[in-house]
Amino acid sequence: MRGTTVLPGTPCDAPRAGDPPVHRLELRLPDQVPFAAGGFDAMGPMSRAAYPHRHTFYEIVHVTEGSGTHVLDLERYEVRPPQLGVILPGQVHHWEGVRGLEGSLVLFTPEFLVGGPGDEELLRRLGERPWVDLDAATHERTSRLMGDLAEEYRHGADGFAGVLRSLLHVLLVRASRLPGGGGGGGAGTGAPPRGLAEEFLRLARTAGTAGLSVRECAERIGVTPGHLTEVVRAATGRTPAALLRQERVREAQRLLVATGLPVRQVAARVGFDDAAYFCRFFRREVGRSPGRFRKDHDRRVPSIEPGGAGP
Repeated sequence: MRGTTVLPGTPCDAPRAGDPPVHRLELRLPDQVPFAAGGFDAMGPMSRAAYPHRHTFYEIVHVTEGSGTHVLDLERYEVRPPQLGVILPGQVHHWEGVRGLEGSLVLFTPEFLVGGPGDEELLRRLGERPWVDLDAATHERTSRLMGDLAEEYRHGADGFAGVLRSLLHVLLVRASRLPGGGGGGGAGTGAPPRGLAEEFLRLARTAGTAGLSVRECAERIGVTPGHLTEVVRAATGRTPAALLRQERVREAQRLLVATGLPVRQVAARVGFDDAAYFCRFFRREVGRSPGRFRKDHDRRVPSIEPGGAGP
């Protein structure tokens, strides 16, 4: 994720024709802090974007007012405040039919996290249950914390970056404690996976869509495929191969739903040279052909079709 923050005014367009638009996080000058916090209005019109798009950064949203639907990848979440949501880099999302949408947003890149890989693992687990309802007490605590983040960011006093990192870490830990918030560890360990397993999970987010094999991932990390499989299975309860397949399927689903790319181009984007083999792979993993899956989730927005108008 390093290098994804850009200077103000840099275009935020899709890297390849037909892909959903990509929003990047602008740097705050002169401090160049890869972080932003504030209300929907303070973050600008993109914060309520009604067209499918991706981020190169993390977004945490605390919804306090409004109605409508938040669409994240293939799931639709009713806006029913108060709620807390998490959007991970690379996910496709948009707001649909929202009215009176209010709340607070926190945007940041992985290098900003004070807890490093541990915080990234918390975010990954939060992303498994990305939309949770808040009770009155939790809503009040979250409002105070989001307010502190926004105020510290807005004022930019001496040492503000360190304060922001600490407050963000508190927000992640508290969110992970919520029912359905992604707390706990893998395979009954009682703690998030560490070290080598974390490194593989970070790599898998891009390796799966690039078509890398378990052996190639192991070579990049510097271990044998057997050792990688043993460690990842112990930490997550799943094999590296299964996790790579999962990431390829997720990316294919995003492209099928959020773009008008032909199936053969979707296949190429997730690392398949043979479109027919991709179709067999997709049917085996999902239970439907790519064409049928697209028809069953036909919610594409014309503005992001090839040749259509951008954001």
